[in-house]
Amino acid sequence: MFTRLINRLTILPRWVIIFIDLGVISMSTALSFLLRFNFNLEEALRFHPGHAVLLTVGSGLLATISTKSYAGIVRYTGVEDGMRIMYASLLSLGLGTLANLLFFYNQGRNLVPFSVLLITFLASFLFLFYYRLMVKTIFKYYKGEVTTKANVAIFGAASLGMITRNILETDTGSKYKVVAFFEDDITKRGKVINGVKIYDAQEIKDQINRLDLTEIIIAIKELTPERKSEIAEICINKKVKLRIVPPADKWVKGEFTVKQLKTVNIEDLLGRESIKLDEHSLFAELGNKRICITGAAGSIGSELARQVINYGPRKIVLIDQAESPLHDIEMELRALAPEIKLIVFVADITNEVRMRRILEDFRPQIVFHAAAYKHVPMMESNPSEAVLNNILGTKLLADLAAELQVDRFVMISTDKAVNPSNVMGCSKRIAEIYVQSLQINLNSNPYNRTQFVTTRFGNVLGSNGSVIPTFKRQIENGGPVTVTHPEITRFFMTIPEACRLVLEAGIMGKGGEIFIFDMGKPVRIYDLAKRMIQLSGFEPGKDIDIVFTGLREGEKLFEELLNDKENTIATHHEKILKARVHEYDYTYIDSMVSLFEDLVHDKNELKMVALMKEIVPEFRSTYSRYEVLDRE
Repeated sequence: MFTRLINRLTILPRWVIIFIDLGVISMSTALSFLLRFNFNLEEALRFHPGHAVLLTVGSGLLATISTKSYAGIVRYTGVEDGMRIMYASLLSLGLGTLANLLFFYNQGRNLVPFSVLLITFLASFLFLFYYRLMVKTIFKYYKGEVTTKANVAIFGAASLGMITRNILETDTGSKYKVVAFFEDDITKRGKVINGVKIYDAQEIKDQINRLDLTEIIIAIKELTPERKSEIAEICINKKVKLRIVPPADKWVKGEFTVKQLKTVNIEDLLGRESIKLDEHSLFAELGNKRICITGAAGSIGSELARQVINYGPRKIVLIDQAESPLHDIEMELRALAPEIKLIVFVADITNEVRMRRILEDFRPQIVFHAAAYKHVPMMESNPSEAVLNNILGTKLLADLAAELQVDRFVMISTDKAVNPSNVMGCSKRIAEIYVQSLQINLNSNPYNRTQFVTTRFGNVLGSNGSVIPTFKRQIENGGPVTVTHPEITRFFMTIPEACRLVLEAGIMGKGGEIFIFDMGKPVRIYDLAKRMIQLSGFEPGKDIDIVFTGLREGEKLFEELLNDKENTIATHHEKILKARVHEYDYTYIDSMVSLFEDLVHDKNELKMVALMKEIVPEFRSTYSRYEVLDRE
């Protein structure tokens, strides 16, 4: 019955709160007299306790109204309410003391002993605050907010951890009870914060069972992916959910709520520590400049646009064939920086008339060329499109950049250009060769100012059509998850990380370089699939099967960033290396690439691929119908 009564209670009127507070002050005053005179009632009555009660209640009423200490909702009392009560108690003490002094100067004696006023101040503050906390506890208990909550632990006992704990325990929609903190910081271990102990992070495995944890929440601003992986491994094995507090800049309207807790995903575990950039140089090179981005609707192009806009360019020209995604990134960028002029073109980079008109009209100073066909099996089936877009499209843009004296031309390449085993990779390698040889040829022209730079990196996490979104869809559909081969590996990098390095490499290049990025260690795709299934709360082989489908056309088991004849030179950035590669004569490459202009319209695909193999002798097809050309 009492529980039903509690559940029916609504917020008390403010006058009721004031009445209760004044009653508490009255009792505190009476208690103060007893304490002051050692519970000797006869001695206490000599000082007229009734006068003292009138004085403290009167000053307390004025202080309560002035500080609005009655305004908080009692059942949600927190630190701020405690501070308001403290201010009200201090003000009440000050008013009582002032009245006592005025009485003394007029009557020659104190109305109330000053010691009683001081004891009343201390007692009333404690009682006023603690009765609110008691009401809060009763409500939480009888509404089932304590007994039905799941035990969770927070990894990180710093400020973000404190914020998270406060949100979890005060949010009315929260069903969590924080029973522990875990910390790597040895200075915090063993301490207790508001009744919650901080444990050594090395004890997570043991404490999960002892504390009956159902979830661990990571609340640290910068935790390395390696450490996240270690924690995730423990949680997966113990079947405990792992979530993470999003960065402050992702909080909705600057405020964090329980609903914003994010499930740890594979991108969080495969990412790496944030990259430090030469911000001063980037602002100098990109600020107030006219910048063009091709392939702007794609994963890399759109992220480049997001990052470039942070450096205050004068104008950004976005080019892509994909109308809807291009519209999406346009709307996003206009919202991010409405003051920056944005020009958007739905256009094909192989259309010479269209490209010339755009570049002549807007005269970009920097071109980021991210437009390319990237899917290996699809390009293996459509080699003419790979040649037309990746080779001839790049040649057209590079020639126009040189003709119009663009300051920088940064081409985005791929690790599949190294020892290519497929048409797509070879098309990108030929594009690399053409751009580099064009730079070498232009170096003899004293009036040339265009610097051509190539960046080469592996797969990016979450890009359109990549393996991770594919696995996510398959898991959501109940499986099976399809992997081509149990031993296949790939390099991975997050899209923002790759684009930051593209910007850095783009400004550091002097012309003709091929920069490769530190991709870390290769990841076995089978292990990736297993981890993604586990992070989704399923068990591989039991809940969701992993099926091997065999390598597709043009695929190889292991990707490389350099071929056998190449090596690297360090740069000032630890994540960026300069590739020392074989250089080609421009006249030869220009004449060979020009042959493709006729072949792309020829139905004889073997002849086209044969020319690619002639230009790039290390191109050896795998699992492809073009293997016959290698035997010949």
